[in-house]
Amino acid sequence: MARWAIMEGGEAAANVAHALSEVIAIYPITPSSPMGELADSLSSAGRTNIWGGVPEVVEMQSEGGAAGALHGAVTKGTLGTTFTASQGLLLMLPNMYKIAGELTPAVIHVAARTVATHALSIFGDHSDVMAARMTGWAMLAATNVQEAQDFALVAHAATLRSRVPFVHFLDGFRTSHEMNKVELLETEDLRALVRDEDVLAHRARGLTPDAPVLRGAAENPDSFFQSREAANPFHRAVPAIVAECFDELAERTSRRYGLVDYRGAADAERVVVVMGSASATVRQAVDHLVARGEKVGVVTVHLYRPFPSEQFVAALPATVRGIAVLDRTKEPGAPVEPLHGDVLAALDHHGEGHFDGGRPAVIGGRYGLSSKEFTPPMAAAVLAELEREAPKREFTVGIVDDVTHLSLTPDPDFALPRTSLGAVFFGLGSDGTVGSAKNSVKIIGEEAGRYAQGYFVYDSRKAGATTISHLRFGDAPIDAPHLIDSADFVAVHHFDLLRTMRTVDVARPGATVLVNSRWPAETLWDHLPVEVREIIAERDLDLWTIDATKVARAAGLGGRINTVMQPCFFFLSGVVEQDQAIARIKESIERTYGKRGRIVVERNFAAVDSAIEALQRVDWRAAAAAARDADGAHRMPPLPDAAPEFVRRVTATMLRGEGDTLPVSALPVDGEWPTGTTRWEKRAIAQDIPIWDPSICIDCGKCAIVCPHSAIRIKLASEEELAGAPDTFQSKPYKDRNLTGHRLIVQVAPDDCTGCGICVDVCPARSKTEVKHKSINMEPAHEHRDRERGNFEFFLGLPEIDRTKVRHDQVKGVAQLQPLFEFSSACSGCGETPHQDPDAALRGPDADRERHRVLLHLRRQPAHHAVREERGRPRPGLVQLPLFEDNAEFSASGCGWAGRTSTPRQRATSPCSRTASTLPWWRACSLPTSPVRWAWRRSAHGWPS
Repeated sequence: MARWAIMEGGEAAANVAHALSEVIAIYPITPSSPMGELADSLSSAGRTNIWGGVPEVVEMQSEGGAAGALHGAVTKGTLGTTFTASQGLLLMLPNMYKIAGELTPAVIHVAARTVATHALSIFGDHSDVMAARMTGWAMLAATNVQEAQDFALVAHAATLRSRVPFVHFLDGFRTSHEMNKVELLETEDLRALVRDEDVLAHRARGLTPDAPVLRGAAENPDSFFQSREAANPFHRAVPAIVAECFDELAERTSRRYGLVDYRGAADAERVVVVMGSASATVRQAVDHLVARGEKVGVVTVHLYRPFPSEQFVAALPATVRGIAVLDRTKEPGAPVEPLHGDVLAALDHHGEGHFDGGRPAVIGGRYGLSSKEFTPPMAAAVLAELEREAPKREFTVGIVDDVTHLSLTPDPDFALPRTSLGAVFFGLGSDGTVGSAKNSVKIIGEEAGRYAQGYFVYDSRKAGATTISHLRFGDAPIDAPHLIDSADFVAVHHFDLLRTMRTVDVARPGATVLVNSRWPAETLWDHLPVEVREIIAERDLDLWTIDATKVARAAGLGGRINTVMQPCFFFLSGVVEQDQAIARIKESIERTYGKRGRIVVERNFAAVDSAIEALQRVDWRAAAAAARDADGAHRMPPLPDAAPEFVRRVTATMLRGEGDTLPVSALPVDGEWPTGTTRWEKRAIAQDIPIWDPSICIDCGKCAIVCPHSAIRIKLASEEELAGAPDTFQSKPYKDRNLTGHRLIVQVAPDDCTGCGICVDVCPARSKTEVKHKSINMEPAHEHRDRERGNFEFFLGLPEIDRTKVRHDQVKGVAQLQPLFEFSSACSGCGETPHQDPDAALRGPDADRERHRVLLHLRRQPAHHAVREERGRPRPGLVQLPLFEDNAEFSASGCGWAGRTSTPRQRATSPCSRTASTLPWWRACSLPTSPVRWAWRRSAHGWPS
């Protein structure tokens, strides 16, 4: 009997890879890291492969090292694999050429990801695997989570039979991180495809001193060419071997795959050719159009290298008149993209006489770079382009190209019939939203006859990042690799997200909306942004609210609201019976938190039990009829007048969550962006913010020095400079014999603070009359945010302290300096507002003289200062920025540290490439000159001088 499980695509591939390997060399890189982590955890737990041995998982110091370890292992006759993506795959290329040239079986599982060009992107496309297509490795492309498991098996089996190494790739994030229901392979299935004789043959070819041979020799022109051609029969045999493995898999599982698969009308005239997860999106559009009587189809390429030209042509209906090839990569300067070129070559070689009306016209387009959304309307637009009298030979889809005018415009009215229930959850990283969404997928999907899909959209931040969970539930398999744009249920887990991003916009008419709010149902309507109210009224949404934060804190869970919001979802959506859902939720709590002790489990149980009681339905119609506060607050208030034009035109659009609408002309051609733009992003995500009580402050400065985002600042100002301050602006006398007549101000940036509470934890000043009251205390943000916004604006207008007048060897002194890393997750630049470009002089007409002056002045500065304190003992931990004669500073974002350091280790440990939440390096930066760089490394790592 078939076994089913809910898992991610990367997990599905890694389970098979672990079962079929003896050595797994790994190095983490997003989004392939979970595959290596899973393999490591399986071996640590003693999980054996199908031969009874525990695979040895070895973490190397780079992806190049992982490829070298893999090369050494398979050369010895060991069964080896690794996992990688993007630049990690590119670092493996030299070893890949060698492994393929030596006809040595091996498998690399790739979560295909964008290769950094004008900018870094951690998201998915095919640019990395396309860069490896010349290495001689066979390439097998999975389109969904089920195929990620099945094709992993086929890759391991086929490489042993063919002696050609395999790259098995799946779309980064879109498939590697998608949760779906998978029919599991059994150990017998793995044994059936990975034959003992193939393993023994690989073992026999391994290098051993008992039978010495020479491998990897140097050859001259007289023999090298012939040797390269000698391997042709092995590569030509790969398609037949993969097809054989597919047939054997089908006999055991009834899941049948081809080297290329066709779907659509038998007499199709227009066909799309695609590879990867987008094929399911195109299939959905094709099925819908065929049902309407259109003659269309789609060809999905599974085996990309060696390209199965004969099988590709055979899969096309003879009636085809036009073919559109979709590539998820861009090869600048090439006449066509890679897959497009392969299709043209296949038609040249095998198309003669196949088509009734002669060779079809072929056009090609790009889509989905860096995980750009690709939807059924976009697929329909590609098919519609083929129907035009003169279709574009080169096109893009998913963007607005107003420069080269290549983009297609999808039909906004194109919509697929609803076949599943969709739910979208808006949360913040570390609040438990994604975890509860994954549990919901498992709870429903693990039921017999029920299916579930989960996909989770993250931004590039860590804790505090916006997360959007897209869940689908139904009674039939779900293969929809695109986001939900018409949801039956929408949950907003943080009220302020209603102001900063599009949320209820994805709700379909009549959908249910749940908002986590501190305001009760009677007054919630008054606090909703105007745009949100309009959508609720226009679509007649069923609005509910709960103070999940209050419930979670009452249960002792702090800010983790996931176990409060999850039972509310099941209660309101009706996807399963409530009693059954609550029982399953508690089972998942036992599994997840049981190892942390019974108290933690009981707290979560209490939160679940209290959740439904705290739910409130909002009678928004009555509130709207009363027209209270009709003008209300608006979503994403306009930027201040001081915002630069680029910020208004580009950054503000991205902050509103509308970056997909930006045309090509709005973006810089070479990736050069102005600095300091993150200062305009006011996320206001904190539930509580720190409020200063100057009456007991001891001027230590620790609160400012530990803040990960410099959301708490300290300044000194004279009485004259404080003239005109708001009535609520606080200050206290500052005691220092070198700075007499000054007052100290500790000010929070209310919209930048993430509410972590580190400042409160480190504050040593305690009240002698009030228990737990300190000089810095976390208080509800909504009670203080409006007041503190005005205070912060005045604070920014106060002059920065003269750096020569404070001590740089004390926390107290350094805390008064302007931070160089500021704002959430950002390297904001430095200098006066608006931020200067301190490097400008080094690029100007007197660059040589300026550079000489800078370097000469650097030699006169102290290398570093010990300014961190731990339990009262100072220790090295911060480098003071070298000063210029004019008191300007080098911007962290302008110094080029991360790009100019010469070794991977220096790049990995540089302050500009590390998250600002680890150590207080945001107050430090240096020019990339050796004396300063090594001084920083000594101080940051505690190395001896």
